[in-house]
Amino acid sequence: MVRTKTSEGRAEVLEQVPPESDVRLGRRIRAARLERKLGLSDVAQRAGISVGALSQIERGISSLRVRVLWPLAAALGVEPHSLLAESQEDGGDLYVVRAAHRKDIPVRSEGIRKELLSPPGSVLTGLLVSVDPDCGTGHSYSHAGHEFGIVRKGQVELTIDSVVYLLKAGDSFAFKSTLEHAFRNRGKERCEIIWINTAKPNEISNGA
Repeated sequence: MVRTKTSEGRAEVLEQVPPESDVRLGRRIRAARLERKLGLSDVAQRAGISVGALSQIERGISSLRVRVLWPLAAALGVEPHSLLAESQEDGGDLYVVRAAHRKDIPVRSEGIRKELLSPPGSVLTGLLVSVDPDCGTGHSYSHAGHEFGIVRKGQVELTIDSVVYLLKAGDSFAFKSTLEHAFRNRGKERCEIIWINTAKPNEISNGA
């Protein structure tokens, strides 16, 4: 905190703006924690620090001391240098996912690739779904939540609750995820779909 005096002699407390480097570091730590679905108390206990101290580090209010770096990295299951990386290109930001650092979501069916577009902790799960010609889900599946998508390239045959729709580039869709659904690329070129779910990645990957 910075304490100043007004012209009337009253003491006025101004909030000190945390350094940008501390804010970025805090975001990377929080992103790593949320990605692993760990609570503040879980990580704080493993790292041997208080919940309040960890919360301040994540918000950039408190700087990360060297003696805390190693146990905190171990608690998160990451290398210490990955927390200290200054570049935002490392893909560890809380709000941004760089194109070169998208993570693949494991799928069962061949010819389908799902890349995670949403950052850790996001309420929505954004995916770039690529489907090779004559490939698709082996069977219909369902899960909790809702979903929305738009075909970016090619065409896809989308089945929702036993109704078959042929969607081309520019077409979009939305439905409850509890409805049985499946998809297959009947075209001659790879199909790309921006697919958004309210479910988490591990719940989505079970079907495809």
